[in-house]
Amino acid sequence: MKTEKKRQKKSLIETIGKKIPDPVIIFMGLFAITMVLTYFLGGKEFSTIAKDGSTITYQIKNMFEAENMRWIFDNALLKNWLSYGNGVLGTILVVMLGVGLAEQSGLLSTLIKKVGLKVSDKFLPFILVFLGIMSSIATDAGYIILVPLAGLLYAGLKKNPLIGMAAAFAGVSAGFSANLIPATPSDIILGTNAKAFAEAQGIPFVTAAGKAITPATMHYIFIVVSTIALTLVGGFITIKFIKPKLEKQDYTIPADMNLNEFTVKPEENKALKWAGLGLLIGGAVVALLAFGPLASYEVVDEATGVAKTVTPLMDNIILIITFVFFMPGLFYGYKVGKFKKMEDVVKAMSTAMSSMGYTIVLTFFSYNFLALLSESQLGTYLTYLGATGLQNLGLADYPILLLIGFIITTAVINLFVGGMTSKWMLLGPIFIPMLYNVNSSMTPDMVAAAYRVADSSTNIITPLMSYAGLILVFMRKYKPKYSVGDLISLMFPYSVAFLVIWTTILIGFFTFGIPLGF
Repeated sequence: MKTEKKRQKKSLIETIGKKIPDPVIIFMGLFAITMVLTYFLGGKEFSTIAKDGSTITYQIKNMFEAENMRWIFDNALLKNWLSYGNGVLGTILVVMLGVGLAEQSGLLSTLIKKVGLKVSDKFLPFILVFLGIMSSIATDAGYIILVPLAGLLYAGLKKNPLIGMAAAFAGVSAGFSANLIPATPSDIILGTNAKAFAEAQGIPFVTAAGKAITPATMHYIFIVVSTIALTLVGGFITIKFIKPKLEKQDYTIPADMNLNEFTVKPEENKALKWAGLGLLIGGAVVALLAFGPLASYEVVDEATGVAKTVTPLMDNIILIITFVFFMPGLFYGYKVGKFKKMEDVVKAMSTAMSSMGYTIVLTFFSYNFLALLSESQLGTYLTYLGATGLQNLGLADYPILLLIGFIITTAVINLFVGGMTSKWMLLGPIFIPMLYNVNSSMTPDMVAAAYRVADSSTNIITPLMSYAGLILVFMRKYKPKYSVGDLISLMFPYSVAFLVIWTTILIGFFTFGIPLGF
């Protein structure tokens, strides 16, 4: 009887999920709803505390006013679409040049076959989750590279590709803030701003034990433990929940994949050696750029007159990733006979880019909606409401409940307002002084760690995340009718497990006085 009820409940959830429209349609609707809300809420003011202790007053804009309507049309193409999120769309397209060439040459298929013959299916989910977590050091490359490669790997093993893609997506997105590498970009953003927020309010930037905090490494011990724990949890969820579910479902393999013979031919083995040569040459070029005379140079800011060190290689690492994929793919393709002239190389890149049509349509509507949410201040107002609600709880004697409350609030807000930095710049100045004044054990590093947990865990269950539509595109390659509801249903167990386990780890650090970092 209980089993039957569970089946009915599961069926109901999946049925409702399948009714959720395509992400493009969702963003069209959200854009219209936001416009209407700004009409009724236009002129409404609300205030937050700035990092210098002053009060910042925001006012929701009525986007139907002439000036704001002009902003919508003036910025729809260049600023709101092509430049949104520091050029996310451009990043996707550029990476596809290198990855697409490597795929069209047959290099990736051969590597996948080699790996598939040696890696046990038992450990593969753990490896994919771990690689996804570690991929955050290369900005957003994990979304673009690892997730589709995981699908290809499982396809080559004659298993449902969505199993591997789910594990990789969980690691890349839900485990975004964990890593084994110290001083990652997210560490710098969280640490330096936490210090500024604290000092502006006269709050000592020290741990609960009174030790000074180094912003870039203030969470290093915590994120190392988190990386190990999330890898184990993600692999367990994949094996115990995702794999049994997806093994019963049908999927299709595109005809051009040619995975009928899961063997590596002699000529492919030889071509792999040439690909290795291409990788060495590419690596040598990268090393020259990284450590040579052009690795860094000083420029003077005309506005301030202050000298600034520029590192073109590290500031544009996505181009390096593209180049690293391009060179082995080029060498492999020529050796295996796939590329006989440069026109073949151009055709291969064009073929790879042709698959990005839906992504281009999706990003136009999604990025314009997110920009509208920001410009109108409705996004800020939504975050403000959540922050104010937690502030009024009055949990001075229950610091653990303060942590849990902040984590839940941020996790829910993350379903609607993306962007780690933007949310932190608003929530940080409010919650760091607020929680510290409520209970002095809520030090800046502890609050920032709670934000780190919440901001990552729910990324994989919101269609508003920048790469959600792209992941859906990758999955539809194997299951054309896969919906956003299916994706949310698939990733929900990871999100809940990561949020619960990660929160528990943070509470353990807090309860036993374990330092979060250095």
